[in-house]
Amino acid sequence: MEIRCLRLGGLVLPSNVFMAPLAGYTCYPFRMMAYELGAGLCFTEMTSANALKYQDLANRRLLFTTDQEPVKAVQLLGGIPAVMEQMAASETLKDFAIIDINMGCPVPNVFKSGEGSALMLDQPRAAAIIRGCKKSGKLVTVKCRTGIQRDHMFAAEFARMCEDAGADLITIHGRSRSMMYDGACCYEEIAQAKAAVSIPVIANGGIFSAEDAGLMMERTGADGVMIARYALENPFIFAELTGKATSKTILQLLLEQLALTSSCYDETFTLAYIRRLASYCMKKRRGTKQYKQKLFQSGSLKELEDLLIRIFSASP
Repeated sequence: MEIRCLRLGGLVLPSNVFMAPLAGYTCYPFRMMAYELGAGLCFTEMTSANALKYQDLANRRLLFTTDQEPVKAVQLLGGIPAVMEQMAASETLKDFAIIDINMGCPVPNVFKSGEGSALMLDQPRAAAIIRGCKKSGKLVTVKCRTGIQRDHMFAAEFARMCEDAGADLITIHGRSRSMMYDGACCYEEIAQAKAAVSIPVIANGGIFSAEDAGLMMERTGADGVMIARYALENPFIFAELTGKATSKTILQLLLEQLALTSSCYDETFTLAYIRRLASYCMKKRRGTKQYKQKLFQSGSLKELEDLLIRIFSASP
């Protein structure tokens, strides 16, 4: 695939390979690792605008960042235009240059609340949310799906609405809401959306190798790709795609993640996050199954560090 810088408003992103917002994973340390390996843009975990309005501490923790983060982008979930507008311009999000509006989450409780992919069924409300967030003066991006039902796709129509409302970029997950995270990606729908708008279109979904990323770009004509769960299993995918040189091993990355996370968050958060990340990284490594239970039973940072060394010192 063609790797290039991507202009987004007044920003020039170093690559057109993005990291998707993933609940439980794309905290500040993971984003910093992805940037180091070549990602052009990373997002916080999905953050509820309503929860932020009422100063929910757990949601505020999702917003942790420092001046070291190259580009700061927050993904905001919400269905009430006034609340989304208020939070986009709030002091809470002052550090973030980009607001990504979640219009693609397919999870039942989110959908039933009129948020996430449910906004694709109410384009006037979706447009009002985009316009409201744009009043903050920040760049606004939208993440959506190809449609709601598999037999009724309307990505191009929705992309045009997003552009008309003021969105600076749109990311399209190549599956409908009913498909959740399974099934072949609908490349043609993304291609039609790309042809329908002049703003950048990023393609997402079903990318589990560099070959998959190349195929996605070839079949959709998208301006870039967004990697999701595969980046947890193989963080080096960013370096593989962008050609960014790195001599680090997966063990070095995990130990650096452990050190950085423990310096930014408490021990409970650090243990939970590193266990989950290490579990993903163990997926295709031979002889690691025996360590799975021990990994989740580790009760201190030192114990976890020692276990990571035991698991990842050997060859894959």
